[in-house]
Amino acid sequence: MIPRPGTPDLRYYGELLFLPRRLACGGCGAVADWNPEVRGAGLVGAVLGGSEEPFFQRPLWLQTRCAGRILWAFNEEHVDALSAYVAALLRERGGVRPTRAMFGRLPAWMKRSDHRSEVLAGLQTLRELAARTAPADRSDAAFGRGDRPRVHRSLYFRGGPYEP
Repeated sequence: MIPRPGTPDLRYYGELLFLPRRLACGGCGAVADWNPEVRGAGLVGAVLGGSEEPFFQRPLWLQTRCAGRILWAFNEEHVDALSAYVAALLRERGGVRPTRAMFGRLPAWMKRSDHRSEVLAGLQTLRELAARTAPADRSDAAFGRGDRPRVHRSLYFRGGPYEP
C-alpha cells in the first residue's frame, strides 16, 4: 500500500490518514485504489489500530497469538521497534502531553513486565513470518476479525490539497 502517485506534498503529518492510496499486489497483480469518504464539508479518513490494514481493511500478514490476544505488526521495522520497546527495562516518556505516538498507545498487556518474554517470543514469530510469502505459511491468527478499536473515523475538513 503506497500513497497514490501524483498527490501533492503533505502540510501536516495527520493528512496521511486522508491521502489517496493504491494497493498493488506483487504476487497476483491485483490493484485497488482508496479515497477518503466525503461527508458534508469533511473527509473521513482511515481508522488506525486493530489487526487490519487501515485503508483497505485487509487482514495483516504478520499476526500471531500471544498472551491470550493477537499480536500484530505492519512490517519488520514495526516488529523491530516493538521489540526494542518491550525489551527495555526502563521506559521513559518524552513529554507530558498525550500524542499519537505508537508506544503510548500500545495495549497495557503488551507493556506489562510479566508478559515481556511472551511478547518478545511473539515478536520473534512475527519476524520469522515476515520472511515467508506462501499463503500456506500464513499464521492461523492472520485472518480478518473486524476488531477495529473505534467505530468512528478521523475527520478532516476540506479545503486542503486532497479534495476529491
